[in-house]
Amino acid sequence: MTGKESRVRSALLAAGRAFVLSFASIVGSVTLFVLAVTSIAFVLLGVGLVTTPWVLEAVRAHANQRRLLAATWSDVRIPVPYRHFPQDLRTGFTGQVERTTLLLKDPATWRDLRWLLTDMTAGYVLLTLSFGLLAYPVEGLVLAAGLWRVFEDSTYWYGFVPVGDQWTGLAAAALGIAIFHVGLWASRPLLRLHFVLARSALAPAPQQELAQRIDRLTETRHEAVDTAASELRRIERDLHDGAQARLVAMGMSLGTIEALVEKDPAQAKKLLAAARASSAEALTELRDLVRGIHPPVLAERGLGDAVRALAMRMPVESEVGVELTGRAGAPVESAAYFAVSETLTNVVKHADADRVWVDVHHAEGMLRISVTDNGRGGAAVGAGSGLSGIERRLGTFDGVLAVSSPAGGPTMVTMEIPCALS
Repeated sequence: MTGKESRVRSALLAAGRAFVLSFASIVGSVTLFVLAVTSIAFVLLGVGLVTTPWVLEAVRAHANQRRLLAATWSDVRIPVPYRHFPQDLRTGFTGQVERTTLLLKDPATWRDLRWLLTDMTAGYVLLTLSFGLLAYPVEGLVLAAGLWRVFEDSTYWYGFVPVGDQWTGLAAAALGIAIFHVGLWASRPLLRLHFVLARSALAPAPQQELAQRIDRLTETRHEAVDTAASELRRIERDLHDGAQARLVAMGMSLGTIEALVEKDPAQAKKLLAAARASSAEALTELRDLVRGIHPPVLAERGLGDAVRALAMRMPVESEVGVELTGRAGAPVESAAYFAVSETLTNVVKHADADRVWVDVHHAEGMLRISVTDNGRGGAAVGAGSGLSGIERRLGTFDGVLAVSSPAGGPTMVTMEIPCALS
């Protein structure tokens, strides 16, 4: 594919994305803004205490979807600054009142509402320009092809060209071609500018972001300590219940063999074979345990090949793309590897998919990994889900997790870890 063909394809792709996103921008943002303002206004009447949590959660889902698209389509990272609800929230109407109060006290809620206003106005205009600059020239070509005859008795303006005969129709086509070439250059930047505008509205102030970062680092430090302690307990349990038990049994068998070797050589030979088999099983268990701590392929060949090895063992068709110019630190590679492993395990267990795509690349100081499947969707980050564990694992390195999984699929899990490659 030549450079010009690639540029045309990229511009058309950006225009198509902008066209689809424009409906979410105008319909979704307008609807959610009206519902949110109405629900908050009705809090004093009591009705809003019930509806506000549902509406604001929908607003957050809408904003998170835009964050995901910003990262995957234009490499624009928008932080997720929402405060977490306490674990001891009550149920029933009292719980709804507590949720409403917490949501209204969260500064991110008001930034979301500000973003909805921006998205339905300036954001929508940028999306319209992104696809309009490539769609509008079609009208100029159609006018030159003969549609100008419809306007012989009146003047029709195409841009600044008054169309009324064949020559002015050809002038409209020339203007359309010029606009099309402008669109080829501007379509992708306009789409990116839309996401940059969203980031300016959704991102917290620097002081708030610093305070949230400190809170997050404190929280993830405790989680890292708890995770390490839990991992040590798991290793101790596996050693005690697996390899250690087999080695003890093998030692007892050798003692029996020593007593039988002269009295009953045939029985001693059988026990010796059983002891040899037990030693092989113990060795296998030890290798599996070591592989679970840090896979040899990861240490020897890096994250890309380790992820490819994971995909090769998948029972569904998989495709892996890796663009890494070096290697990240060993702790980051380990966290990324096990996050991908857990995500692929979730795909096999829950997604009912027959194809999965994994993309690993590094850009702008970020290790970005996306896992997409064509399963039934419905995945969500919540208490007790495997995705929550992945989010905690990434949080140790100040990483983030985003999930897009509408009912019916597809599901896209995007992970980002700030790091440098060596």
